[in-house]
Parts: sequence; structure tokens; C-alpha cells
Amino acid sequence: MAKTVLVVDDDPTQRRLIQSVLEREGFAVAHAENGDRAIEHLGSGAATDIVLLDLVMPGISGQDTLVEMRARGFNHPVIVVTATGGVDTVVKAMQAGALDFFIKPASPERIIVSIRNALSMGALKGEVDRLKKHATGRSTFDDLIGASPPMTLVKRLGERAARSSIPILITGESGVGKEVIARAVHGSSDRSGKPFVAVNCGAIPENLVESILFGHEKGSFTGATDKHLGKFQEANGGTLFLDEVGELPLDIQVKLLRALQESEIDAVGGKRPIQVDVRIVSATNRDLSLAVKEGRFREDLFYRLNVFPIEAPALRERKEDVPALVDAFVRRFNVEEGKTVVGPAPETMAFLTAFEWPGNVRQLENAVYRAIVLADAPYLQPHDFPQISGVAPPAMAAAPIAGSAAAPPAAIAVVALPDMPQAVQVRILDERGHLRTLEEIERDLIQLAIEIYAGHMSEVARRLGIGRSTLYRKVREQGLEDVIKGAGDETVDEADSQVA
Repeated sequence: MAKTVLVVDDDPTQRRLIQSVLEREGFAVAHAENGDRAIEHLGSGAATDIVLLDLVMPGISGQDTLVEMRARGFNHPVIVVTATGGVDTVVKAMQAGALDFFIKPASPERIIVSIRNALSMGALKGEVDRLKKHATGRSTFDDLIGASPPMTLVKRLGERAARSSIPILITGESGVGKEVIARAVHGSSDRSGKPFVAVNCGAIPENLVESILFGHEKGSFTGATDKHLGKFQEANGGTLFLDEVGELPLDIQVKLLRALQESEIDAVGGKRPIQVDVRIVSATNRDLSLAVKEGRFREDLFYRLNVFPIEAPALRERKEDVPALVDAFVRRFNVEEGKTVVGPAPETMAFLTAFEWPGNVRQLENAVYRAIVLADAPYLQPHDFPQISGVAPPAMAAAPIAGSAAAPPAAIAVVALPDMPQAVQVRILDERGHLRTLEEIERDLIQLAIEIYAGHMSEVARRLGIGRSTLYRKVREQGLEDVIKGAGDETVDEADSQVA
């Protein structure tokens, strides 16, 4: 998803020049001819990732515009631009919240570096804020990514449920983000800031489930050398998230039902019940009603957990959310890996959006993580997602030699012949990951064919599916006469006579 730069300048020529520079680097550009228009643009909710703000403008100045932006809660990164302002002016702008400045006229490189640095700083701040919310249990439904109808319904239901202590059962396929929804329920409730304890019931050994959930006293069983507080006591006052609750053994389901009904637990080896104040949010990717019919899950517990069901949609059901998810993952992994990837190229975003994502959001997250690690260009290319796009990275792509199995589409087709000093390459993509022109690819292919068939032009023409006269014309246009001379059983004179 292209980043949008809001250019605020009263000079239309200056705006057009900056727009030309930014669009060459893949940025989208919005314009505002004065501070009032800039405030209106930001207030409208239009996409804006960064603001280039001229300090000297008629009417409201750039300095006053910046102060007004911050007063209204617009926290977009701001780079101030000045032609006549002194050091004091720039210092005041920086104190008001600007991240950087440059003096007009500025070189394209200076503009782009400043914007990318500001975006990186913004991404770093956003990641720090996200981690703080996650650590303190203050994530809300505003932090859930997605505006599709299924996600809008999830947010609306979750916000209503969060205002009470009603038990919630979140259902959905593996990888859809059930724990993220549970954290948003906790962060939107009056228990926000209190403990949020997540337990994967399917990952606990069966003989330890009771101890881990409800705790145990010292000496209650072999190996119990100390008293242990269970997850219920850890979450006291907050929320306990029971992920994959359908995996709990039947005997533990009985104790869980008692904990829900009586708000008290019995620790292993304990002499008296322990009162707990815990809000239960559970999740499963199984059909619990079917498990009830098969006798694998208690019916009374099912009805106790399934008071307020929320269905988390699969990613294929909300494909319009994929660009926003990719953008969020790119920002996060840029920070973690120290990269400056802008985002996916348009053709990359097209196939990411069209893909079915059987592993849902978790699969998308891991795919973007791998792509960020692989990426060498500012924009993610199809070959950065080889397992999804079928396009191998340029250095790894290989076409099969005669008689071998077909290879998947590749950025470079490489053919190695016994008598050739090195492999001949037919490059499909250039160094920046963009498609080369048809003429360039055609030249490489003709050269490859001439060398493979040792200059037998009749055979070359037959294999390429064109006439000999057409082949010789293309040889002349592409300047490949020397290739024939070096390859050939046919003489250069014969070739030249056909080309002439």
C-alpha cells in the first residue's frame, strides 16, 4: 500500500515539483494550498501518512498549522520546509512536534531520505505503543485491523460484550486472531490494566492440566516441592483466556464448570476452596456442539461458556482487509529487522489480496515476515513471496535442462551446457524486480538458442517457431551477428547474406 504524503505549500509549482519527485519513488501525493485546507484534509479522515509543511504561507502560517494539528490530536509525522526562515524558526517548529526540516530548494535525494526517516520513526513509535498496550492489557477494538463487514460486526459485538462480565466464546479457524479479539475484549472492559492470562488448553500435558489451571499445594503430589498458584489465581481481578477449550479432559471440565458457577476453585491438595474474581473468555476452532453430541465435551459446560458467541471470520472472507494487515505487518517487521521497506508493489498486493490464505492471518503475518527478511528493494516484489506467487528469487530461479521436470515460474531462467564456460541466463526481471522489456528478453532468448544449437539457424528458427528470414532480421536488429560467428556451423557469410 503506497504511503500518502500531504504537501502543504501555497506555491503550486513547488507542489508539482515535489509531487513528481515523490511519485517516482512510489508515494501517493495529496495537496493543500494553505494551513486551513491541510487541517480540513486531516479532519476528513483522508489517507495521510506524513505531512510536508511549508512554514511561510499567507493566512495561517506553517508554524500555527502545526500547533493546530497537534491541538486537534493529529499526530502525523511532519517535516517542515522553509526558504527564508532562520534557525529560531526551525527550532520552534521542531519543539512543536516536527521531526525534520529542509531548506528550499532541496535535492530529490534529501526529500526522499527525510520522508523515509520520518516514516521509520513513526513506525517505531507505533510499535512501541502497540507493545505497551499489549503488555499492560490495554489493547482495544480500535487496535483490531480491518474495516470489512465481518470485522465491523466482530468489533460491534465485542464492544457490547466487553461492557459486562458475560462469558464469551470466540469461534473460528486456526490463525484468524481469536486471542487478539480476546485481548480487545479485556482492554475495552472495566478490567483493563488488570491481568490478562492466556492458556492454550491443547498444549498442556493431561496430567498437569489441573495443577496449571487451579494450582497445587506443596507436597500434594510427587515433585510438588513448592506451592504453585494456578492460572485462575494469576488472572484474579482480570481475564482468563482459555484457548482451544475443547481440548480439556472431561474431569477438568467438571472443575471448570464449578469455577464458573461458584467463582471458586479447589487447588490440588488444598483444604478449602479459594474465591476468585475472573472473567472467562474461551476460544475454539472445533465444533463444540458436535463434541457435545459425541460425548467429548460436557453439555452443561458448553452452555455456560457459549453465552455470548463471536465468530472470527476467516481471512478469505474479508480480503479487503489484506492491504491494511500487510501494511501493519510491514511496519512491525521493519522495526524488528531494521529494514526500510515501503510496502508491496502494486502487482504484489494484487496477488496477496487474491490468495485464499488457508492459514489465515497467521500465515499472512509469517509470509510478510519472510518477505521483509528477503527484500532488497524498497517495494516487496512477487519473488519475495516465492511459496505463494510461484516466482523464485532472481539468484535462485532455474529452468530445467532438456528432459527434466518442469520448474515453477522464475525471475531468471538459467541453462547450463557442458561445453559452455558458464550458464546462459534469460532474465525476466531487472535488478529492481520490475519486468524487463520484451525486446530485451527476446534478445537473450535468441542468443541462448543460437548457442544451444551451435549456430544451426534452421534449427534455431524451427525451435523458436519463426521463419529463417524473420530470425535473421531479428539477429541484425539485436546486433547478434558476432554470436552466430562464434557459435556456428553455418558460416558468417551465409548469415550475413540472409540478413542483408
